[in-house]
Amino acid sequence: MQKTKIKVGFITISDRASRGEYADISGVAMQDWIKNAILSPYAIQSIIIEDEQPLIEQTMIDFADSKNCNLILTTGGTGPTTRDVTPEATHSVCERIFAGFAEQMRAASLRTVPTAILSRQTAGTRGSSLIINLPGKPEAIAVCLSAVFLAVPKCLELLDGSNIQIDLDFVEQEF
Repeated sequence: MQKTKIKVGFITISDRASRGEYADISGVAMQDWIKNAILSPYAIQSIIIEDEQPLIEQTMIDFADSKNCNLILTTGGTGPTTRDVTPEATHSVCERIFAGFAEQMRAASLRTVPTAILSRQTAGTRGSSLIINLPGKPEAIAVCLSAVFLAVPKCLELLDGSNIQIDLDFVEQEF
């Protein structure tokens, strides 16, 4: 099924940002990066939620199954602390995991940040939605998206026939 407009879901996972204790700079960073990378028209769905695995799972399921987001990007909850449960939630809701996304994001991040090895971001699909977990720091979001984004249009095309155009100069320059 060919779609003329895709929908991108942005999920910020942060206890403090969800309580309004500080601004959601990570969610803004994801949206800004995508605004520069995608040339095709797209709709946005966004939310800020707490680091609670059932809530993360419920939100991902809602974005994929009810809100019909083709691409779902998360930020936060990918570190080593016990509150960081985004990868577990992603594995729970996805039908297939694409380890190459995680491998590439970590490899790119390790070029500049030695502690990137502690990051546990992952990616997978639920139905025709591609879900990609990103770290919580805006600089790391850009590095990780740049590392994997060239594969995103093809993945979405294979999942549901979506045809998105990206700004290759921006994406390749960032990488």
